[in-house]
Amino acid sequence: MSHQSSLIADNIEQYLHEHENKDLLRFITCGSVDDGKSTLIGRLLHDSKMIFDDQLAAITQASKTKGTTGEEVDLALLVDGLQSEREQGITIDVAYRFFSTDKRKFIIADTPGHEQYTRNMATGASTAGLAVILIDARYGVQTQTRRHSFIADLLGIQHLVIAVNKMDLVDYAEERFDEIVAEYRAFAEQLSASDIRFVPLSALKGDNVVERGDNLNWYQGPALLELLETVEVSRDQNLSDLRFPVQYVNRPNLDFRGYAGTLEAGILRPGQSVKVLPSNKLSKVERIVTFDGDLDDAYPGQAITVTLEDEIDISRGDWLVAADADITLSSAFDADIVWMHDDALVPGRQYDIRMAGRAVSGQVEAIHYQVDVNTLERHQAQQLELNAIARCRVALTAEVPIDDYAKIAGTGSFIVIDRLTNVTVGAGMIRGAASAEGASVGEVDWAGFELELNALVRKYFPHWEAKDVRDLLNR
Repeated sequence: MSHQSSLIADNIEQYLHEHENKDLLRFITCGSVDDGKSTLIGRLLHDSKMIFDDQLAAITQASKTKGTTGEEVDLALLVDGLQSEREQGITIDVAYRFFSTDKRKFIIADTPGHEQYTRNMATGASTAGLAVILIDARYGVQTQTRRHSFIADLLGIQHLVIAVNKMDLVDYAEERFDEIVAEYRAFAEQLSASDIRFVPLSALKGDNVVERGDNLNWYQGPALLELLETVEVSRDQNLSDLRFPVQYVNRPNLDFRGYAGTLEAGILRPGQSVKVLPSNKLSKVERIVTFDGDLDDAYPGQAITVTLEDEIDISRGDWLVAADADITLSSAFDADIVWMHDDALVPGRQYDIRMAGRAVSGQVEAIHYQVDVNTLERHQAQQLELNAIARCRVALTAEVPIDDYAKIAGTGSFIVIDRLTNVTVGAGMIRGAASAEGASVGEVDWAGFELELNALVRKYFPHWEAKDVRDLLNR
């Protein structure tokens, strides 16, 4: 569904053309349990006129038996569709909703707040460009606030909107909002996100969600929807490093051989010199083919089919990169792994690793450290339990091209699959190729050093805190 526009009735073709060419923002809502994530999305859809009359009638009726807002319509029921979600008043699975305004199209992922569904939150965040992290104004920054902020940061989300919700329950007090902003900023010093905004609102009452309202007249910034419409995310795309992983070899007849996939980074044009990895064969782009015709250039996120001037042996999982690109080929790398299965990850066990279209066998050789996502402290671990996050060394049975996830997410990520059940049990973000000794190439093993330093500090300086150790390392 899209917004109500007069062009729909007056000039449907112009409307469809404008709608097709709007910028798309994918974002998630996350935070602690009962912070109002589903209610916020429901309010966004309701106040921007994004729900049909029959949907509104259905949730109005359901609010009488399943609602948690008394006499008012429980807008959270728009996204909490599972029976168990409505019974418990919580979000369990990731719920996706689409809507648009005059300025932008949106895909929202409503993610769970419960700790036991952390893997679901990571799944929703993996494709998002922005995270709306809700905080209950009554309770401030909670454990799950830190957990979800860390996971969003781990997955490379550069834009965080800290929505201080339920301001109506603290009498819209500016002082309370300022306290929470200061509390979160202190925690955010440990994050790498480059853009953090703070918005006070009441999802239940509608204050500062779509319209500003009078109750928060001390707040001078934009309402949440205005912020979502204007935040600049296009610059997050990597346009300089060409990466085109081949997903499928398109061979419909003897006269055509194309390589289909999604351009993950860089700009691709006909006539451009490219190199095939891992074979290092060189060629030039002949055509960029799509269903709507050939393109003069292609940009990240576009699904295309590429033909080359030379007949080269290229298979699923091979990469097309710039001819002069210097990319590491390695059979081992360091990665941050989010474990998503009840059966623990045990180093040495064989798994199927799938990355950028390529499938290869491998194992986690070592766990460098596990991160306590509540405090961001690191500690040693022999195995990874469900929802655990750790820096690990992964060894493969073949050499593959290696990209840092922070540089190019599409080629720097992978999933771990159980070889017996074919179930996805983990997801990883590559942090660099590993040397024979196990540390990242060209890097000092600061993680191990910090672990040893922490142990010594706890022994001889028990009054020191983790922050003191980090300050010492930074010096």
